[in-house]
Amino acid sequence: MEGLIGKKVGMTQVFDAEGRRTAVTVIEAGPCPVVQLKTPENDGYSAAQLGFGDQKPKRLAKAQQKHFEKAGVSAKKVLKEFALDEADASLKVGDVVTVANFEGVKYVDVTGVTKGKGFAGVIKRYGFAGGNMTHGGHSKRRTGGLAARDLPGWIEKGKKMPGHMGAVNRKAVNLEVVAVRPEDNAILVKGSIPGARNGIVFVRKSLKNNVLAFKAKKGAK
Repeated sequence: MEGLIGKKVGMTQVFDAEGRRTAVTVIEAGPCPVVQLKTPENDGYSAAQLGFGDQKPKRLAKAQQKHFEKAGVSAKKVLKEFALDEADASLKVGDVVTVANFEGVKYVDVTGVTKGKGFAGVIKRYGFAGGNMTHGGHSKRRTGGLAARDLPGWIEKGKKMPGHMGAVNRKAVNLEVVAVRPEDNAILVKGSIPGARNGIVFVRKSLKNNVLAFKAKKGAK
């Protein structure tokens, strides 16, 4: 299985055999039941739809409730598709995927939604310097010039201006896996990942390292 759905628990620190301290993020990954299988015959591609987090069925539409009933699994809050590996040929609807799937994986990519900061000015949002704080300055935290006086005479698209900050999808790539703990449904990765505590994240086997390993294997031939 290419990936797994999880929840960001928070950050802590672990020590290796030599006493060196490493800051890690704990991700509660799975268990994720297989809700649906995509096949080349029916859908044109191969993938597995996984679910995560229990949900009250009454909060779902009838079609969504029937979708889970057909799979024989309880209602879930989050659904996500992941590509299948060669080892997943025997995977069936209703099977449960756990963090044991990541044992032996050295690097992962983690996707999450960053913390929302609300409406922010350009100094907080983009790190603008601002104007003079003394000597009669009147542009302390203002944006500054926005458009040309002459042509084109309007604000160009993409201009850095005040606006909504945060709450966007971001991916942290090539994170080192420090430990996989199947008994706790936990993956410990080195460093930080996007999102706040208890935020939903999607963990995938590192694409960059897979490509590099594939090229090295192809070059060896």
